[in-house]
Amino acid sequence: MDSAHRMQAHLCELLPRLRRFARALAGDPDDADDLVQVALERALARWAQWRPDGSLDAWVFGIVRNAWIDELRARGRRQQVFAPEEAGEHVGTSPVDGQVAAMSVQAAMSRLSPEQREVVALVLVEGLAYREAATALDVPIGTVTSRLARAREALQDMLEGYDRGR
Repeated sequence: MDSAHRMQAHLCELLPRLRRFARALAGDPDDADDLVQVALERALARWAQWRPDGSLDAWVFGIVRNAWIDELRARGRRQQVFAPEEAGEHVGTSPVDGQVAAMSVQAAMSRLSPEQREVVALVLVEGLAYREAATALDVPIGTVTSRLARAREALQDMLEGYDRGR
């Protein structure tokens, strides 16, 4: 199997993780699917740019992130405003405790800065090493470490507030 076919097979294996990351960035499942599609098209079109000595996972997660940044810029130019998904989560529902807890985690994640949300999604959700996350985000590893520490602290504070409010 040549390197192009190996890369395509690996991209297929990455799909669930890419979608989770895209969902963490975009919040909306449809936007996340569109984002993954754009990123995969870019990865396949530019596969020759990937360095075999680097992490393919980090390279593709970086493409997803950059595609999201491009989308945010395009939305800003179009001056479109979308209501966050969280605004309608509780309308007409009576969730059980597990669902409420999951929604509180999602709500807390959505309140993180985009930079912190990216790091949490890559390191804590997708299991990338700090170095791979740094490569995907195009930042120094120390930046990943500090963003993750601040994000963990912020999430803990928000979720402790949720527990006290129950």
